[in-house]
Amino acid sequence: MTQDPVNSDTRRPAAFLDRDGILNEDIGYAHRPDQIIWIPGAMEAVKLLNDSGFHVFVVTNQAGVARGYYTEEDVNALHDWMRRRLASFGARIDDFRFSPFHPEFDDGRFSHLAHWRKPAPGMLIDLMKNWPVKTQRSFMIGDRNSDVAAARSAGLSGHLFTGGNLLSAIQRILASVDPN
Repeated sequence: MTQDPVNSDTRRPAAFLDRDGILNEDIGYAHRPDQIIWIPGAMEAVKLLNDSGFHVFVVTNQAGVARGYYTEEDVNALHDWMRRRLASFGARIDDFRFSPFHPEFDDGRFSHLAHWRKPAPGMLIDLMKNWPVKTQRSFMIGDRNSDVAAARSAGLSGHLFTGGNLLSAIQRILASVDPN
């Protein structure tokens, strides 16, 4: 659901967020709203990014689809629910991307998305092609080295979140980003 045209003259920096372990606790293959436990400070962090003029994107590997644990529709429904919950807090995710591909469970349905599975940068690059992203000041935050590697491959800074309060982590990142 794109809200800004890609040909906009107003490019803005973007925050690319992994989902599980960043916005919500990583319980393994979450795909329903009743499985979501928000990370402390997650909603406040998204709102701070919104208020600071950043596009906010979620980029998440969802191998549970390839494994047959849930469907792409389940992932989309969960993301719609997350979007509504954040909106009730005054926060906004501009767009979501997910990769259902997993090399060990590839039956051919998702092979065309192999370049989207982190540590590959495909999801980030796709978002940068479809949104007016200013790469300077843009960054990725994730809980795995594959998230940081995806960011670097896309030409962005990557930050590892090891737990705690996401708002505090985002505040530190924003303080270290060149404001120009």
